[in-house]
Amino acid sequence: MIALKTLFWLSGGALVWTHAAYPAAASLLARLRPRRVRAAAIEPTVTVIVAAYNEEAMIERRLENLLALDYPAEKLELVVASDASSDRTHELVARFAPRVKLIVNERGGKVAAQNRAVRETESEIVAFSDANATWAPDALRLLVRNFADPQIAYACGRLVLETAEGSNREGLYWRYELHQRAAESRLGSITGGNGSIYAVRRSDYIEVDPKWGHDLSLPYRMVQAGRRAIYEPAARAFEKPTPTNETEYRRKVRMFEHCWEIALRGSMLRRLPPSYFVAVLSHRVLRYGSGILHVVLLGTSVALVREGWLYQLALAGQLLLLAAAAVGVGIARYYVLVTWATLVALANYLRRGVPATWTPPRRKETRPG
Repeated sequence: MIALKTLFWLSGGALVWTHAAYPAAASLLARLRPRRVRAAAIEPTVTVIVAAYNEEAMIERRLENLLALDYPAEKLELVVASDASSDRTHELVARFAPRVKLIVNERGGKVAAQNRAVRETESEIVAFSDANATWAPDALRLLVRNFADPQIAYACGRLVLETAEGSNREGLYWRYELHQRAAESRLGSITGGNGSIYAVRRSDYIEVDPKWGHDLSLPYRMVQAGRRAIYEPAARAFEKPTPTNETEYRRKVRMFEHCWEIALRGSMLRRLPPSYFVAVLSHRVLRYGSGILHVVLLGTSVALVREGWLYQLALAGQLLLLAAAAVGVGIARYYVLVTWATLVALANYLRRGVPATWTPPRRKETRPG
C-alpha cells in the first residue's frame, strides 16, 4: 500500500509540476531575474533554407513570400533543399532562378537536406522555414537582430497559428506553450523551437542525427556548447493548424516518436547548467512522459479508491476528463488525444525505431487571409 501511495503522489505531483507549477515558476523567475539579449539593428548575410518534399501546391507562394522580405537582396540567399521530390516542385522552383537556388538530394529526410544546404552555402547566418509557412515582411530582420549579441547561437521566431477550420484546439495549447517559451528565453535559453522560423549562427551550426530534427535538438545542443538559444516573439510566421483534434493526434504521434528518440538517445540531460537541466526535465522529459504518468495515476487511484476521499476525488476527476473527451468536449478531447499520442509514439519507437523520412498528407495551397 505504501508503494501504491508513493506512485500516486509521484505521478500526480509530476503532472501538476510539468503542466502548471513549472510554467508558473518559470514565469515568476523570468520577471525577477531576466537575462537580457543585447539585440541591435544589423544586416549580416543570411541564407534562408526551405526543406521541401513534394510541395508543388505551395512552393511558389512560399518563395514569393520570401522574396518580398524587408531585407537587402544582396545579403540574402534563398535555397530550396529538395528531399528527392517526385512532383513538380523542382520545375516550379527553377522558375525563380537565379534568385533561388535548388539543391536536389537523395531521399534522406528533412535534416539531411538541411545539412547539405548549410554545407553548400557561406552566409554568416542560416535561417530555416517550412514550405507551408508564411513570414511577416520584417520577420527575418527582427530575427537576426539577436545575433548582435555574441552569446546568441540560435533564435526562434513566433509561429502564429491561424484559426483552425475544424475542431482542433492546438491554437489554445500553442499560446500556453509560447508563454512558457518566452519565460525560458528570458531566463537564459528555450528548451525547444519550431520548424517554421528559426536561425542559427553558421559558426554554431551542428549537424545532428537526421532522425532527430532541429526543433528539439538544436536548443539544448547550443546550451551544451556554452551558448544561448532564445525566442524572438516579434519575428512572426503564420501557418494553418490541422483541421481536427484527430488529425492533430496523428501529427503528434509522428512528432513524439522523434522526441522519444532524442530524449532516450540524444544525451539531452548531460552537461547542462542546473537551471537549464530543470527546465529540460520539467518542460520536455516529463511532458513527453505525461501519458505514462497518467496511466500510473489512474491505476493507483483505482487501487486506492477505498483509502479515503482524496483518492476518490482524484479518480472522479480523471473519469470526468475521459468522459468529457469521449463526448467531444474540445479541450478535453485534445488533451486526452495528445497525452495518448505520447504513449503510442513510445510504443512505436520501442517497436521499430523512428525513420528519418515520412510521407506528409497531400496539402492544399492556402494563403493567409
